[in-house]
Amino acid sequence: MAGRAGTERKEAAPASVLFVCNLNAIRSPIAEALLKKSHGSRIFVDSAGIAPAEEGDPFAAEVLRERGIDISPRAPKSIDEIDDVTSFDLIVALTPEAREKAEALTRSSATDVEYWELADPLAAPTGGNRERRLDAYRALRDTIARLLESRFGRAGLASG
Repeated sequence: MAGRAGTERKEAAPASVLFVCNLNAIRSPIAEALLKKSHGSRIFVDSAGIAPAEEGDPFAAEVLRERGIDISPRAPKSIDEIDDVTSFDLIVALTPEAREKAEALTRSSATDVEYWELADPLAAPTGGNRERRLDAYRALRDTIARLLESRFGRAGLASG
């Protein structure tokens, strides 16, 4: 759960944020959807994966629906599909592999890269139980929501 956003004071909100994880199926779409809901009117938000899955994760979609957010129409996308990742003010990497890729792509730019270490809900011991799996996804969603609030402030409030 440790992440740079959770350990530092709030910084001024960037105008654009890209969330990157491995598959763009769980962590980055959850982060994208939550930040769009809370700050989408003042921050451009997108997400991508370094090797995107063929389809979105149904458990991620379900735990976001519990918060009134529908991500069912979106499909995972590759970071390579983004014209210029350096046009983002901030890239938040949500896996070590995504951090490495983001740092490589932004090495000669002014784009900031932050790494938020997040647990993979697929790694949680669920014993195949649907409700336990959903609990792992809810825990991830709630952790991301806390990190977003810590980094970007509450919805409707200026941070910094």
